[in-house]
Amino acid sequence: MFEKSIDDLKALGADITTHEIKQQPELWRDTFNIYKENKEAINAFLADARAMGEGRLSVVFTGAGTSDYVSDTCAPYLRHAGNSDLYDFKPVATTDIVSAPLDFLRPEDPTLLVSFARSGNSPESLAAVNVARTVCKNIKFLNLTCAPEGKLAVESANDSNALTVLIPRANDKGFAMTGSYTCMELLSTLIFDEASDEQKAAWVEAAAVMGENVVAREEEVAAFLSGDYTRVTYLGSGSFGGLAQEAQLKILELAHGLTATSYDTSMGYRHGPKSFVDDKTLVFVFVNNDPYTRQYDLDILHEIGGDEIAMKTIAVQQDAGELFEGESFTFTGSEALPEAYLALPFVMVAQTVSLLNSVRVGNTPDTPSPSGTVNRVVKGVTIHPYPYEA
Repeated sequence: MFEKSIDDLKALGADITTHEIKQQPELWRDTFNIYKENKEAINAFLADARAMGEGRLSVVFTGAGTSDYVSDTCAPYLRHAGNSDLYDFKPVATTDIVSAPLDFLRPEDPTLLVSFARSGNSPESLAAVNVARTVCKNIKFLNLTCAPEGKLAVESANDSNALTVLIPRANDKGFAMTGSYTCMELLSTLIFDEASDEQKAAWVEAAAVMGENVVAREEEVAAFLSGDYTRVTYLGSGSFGGLAQEAQLKILELAHGLTATSYDTSMGYRHGPKSFVDDKTLVFVFVNNDPYTRQYDLDILHEIGGDEIAMKTIAVQQDAGELFEGESFTFTGSEALPEAYLALPFVMVAQTVSLLNSVRVGNTPDTPSPSGTVNRVVKGVTIHPYPYEA
């Protein structure tokens, strides 16, 4: 797909999505520059947020769908790589905040709501800000979004309690979020990671080179999809649990449900969800570079492979420790990356699988919902007034 002409891709309904997957390494380098350019303003804003009260600041990462999975990917890493003396990182979907706010927000906690939004036009994105403002006594808003003209950015422009940082080139035009997911995940990680900027720059460049490697090795990814499979599952541990959810959503979205999908953590899969696997299932496992956590990812790979219950059992891994010796997509040639950075090239493998699978089942990746019942920006959502009045 990455080597096809524009005309060939347009004939497949895939030119937008293919381009947006391929350009991500360049966007990650841009995102690092955006972080550097905005760092002084971000640090000043965070200092004001911490001054709202004593103790740790509750940092609530929020979004809906893929934007929610940004939260689930970066938050586990930041709990140990960020300053946990100052911040309490929590991933909470906007859909949860809006529908049951007191289940997820504590009014007394000084709170920073970090909103992830590709367009900033989803009803839940805007409602979550308003509901959180009503519930929390002391709150500020950090918006990481890709659309300067989006309602989230526009409506926050004159709010002294809000800061918006834009990643405009990552505003995907295709149906599925690709670059917007990886760039928002990267930007939030860069903001809160305690590593030096020199180290962050090295990790971003290594991730970008690995992403370019995915493009160059498309044939290897395509080879995983040979055979008459009907199901795909993704597994991972730590941050890669959130990554697995995003990876399975890309299959589901781009194939419009024609390929069955599941996801779980590497350890959690045994507790019932493993029943999903049959002899027409591809099982992908994202292998963590943490040497302790890595053991559990390798265990499930060996278990499913040894049971011979799946059509294929495939590791997505970096050569940075013990390797799965079976079928794999293995990155070589760079230092071991922490999970929030390794997630970037790892998800490019999954995005490429989803792109190829979409074409395989006869769908059009750029417009995968032929009925129009699933939309790029959700429609048909009723936002009820809060607080509720009978």
